[in-house]
Amino acid sequence: MKLKLPSWGLLVILLAAGVLIQLAIQLEVINAYWALVLTYMCIAVLSSLGLGIIYGFSGQFSLGHAAFMGLGAYTAALITRYAGVAPWSFAVALVGGMLLAGGVAWLVGLPILRLRSDYLGIATLGFGIIVRVLFENSDKLIPATAGARGMTGIEQPQFVFLWAFLLLLGAVLVARNLRFSSPGRALLSIREDETAANLMGIDVVRYKTIAFVLGCSFAGLAGGLYAHTFLFLHPSNFDFIKSFDPLLIVVLGGLGSITGTIVAGTAWVAVLEGLRLVLPSNILEWRYVIYPVLLIAMMLTRPQGLFGTSEAGVLVPKEETPPAPALETEVTADGAHP
Repeated sequence: MKLKLPSWGLLVILLAAGVLIQLAIQLEVINAYWALVLTYMCIAVLSSLGLGIIYGFSGQFSLGHAAFMGLGAYTAALITRYAGVAPWSFAVALVGGMLLAGGVAWLVGLPILRLRSDYLGIATLGFGIIVRVLFENSDKLIPATAGARGMTGIEQPQFVFLWAFLLLLGAVLVARNLRFSSPGRALLSIREDETAANLMGIDVVRYKTIAFVLGCSFAGLAGGLYAHTFLFLHPSNFDFIKSFDPLLIVVLGGLGSITGTIVAGTAWVAVLEGLRLVLPSNILEWRYVIYPVLLIAMMLTRPQGLFGTSEAGVLVPKEETPPAPALETEVTADGAHP
């Protein structure tokens, strides 16, 4: 997969925007609460991009995404607990969480990725429940995790928003390049018709494994950022119910649409925080009523999601831009004429 970048001007603008927001946070122009919300927006979109690769690109219905986020979170938190949160050690912690989540995804994927549709969803749901139980009893093996009591003592690195923003930007570039590459087209063909893709010679299991491992690695990376943003980890943070957050974002934005995932993820966090401010404090308890109602409404009114499979122009490589339609010609005895 050849790396394709959007215009350098756009990248410079985005980088400058991230730096300016971080500067505003440091100068307390943006208070701590909104800094937390902005950072969580990046984390939510990053995690949802991972599920977008798994479900949106390759059509693998997964309900265990939060478990991989938890694996990344606990791994990164344990590394920085002993190595500190200097830039190099924090980077190592994030990479460690991402690699562990990806490695576990590969091991888990060996048997379950041969399943299809609802069966795959049930298998990943079961995996998520198992991981939750392991987190609750992890203190017997690793006391620092504190098991069901929740892990505390996590330090926050400097410029955590900027870390989250830059990693999200990198994840968007990776997802974009995958989407418009040959492997990406193979994944989309698997999503549309797995049997037909197999008959065309596409190694279905191999490509599904690539998508699953990459998507879960994104979740692990998001988990590492989550741990060092909220500074407290509890097994309930990564319950299988939490897997519905990225699922809802991916479905709302449009399966396979990176643009839709970014917009829906940002809007979803903003709406939840807005409701928290204007409604009673127990509003979040109603999210599990809101989720199914919203999903049903979306399926009835716009099943393809807000963006369908469309992408913003800046995310489409130039060579992918549809060519202008050719002039129709009329063949006569004197030759071809437009």
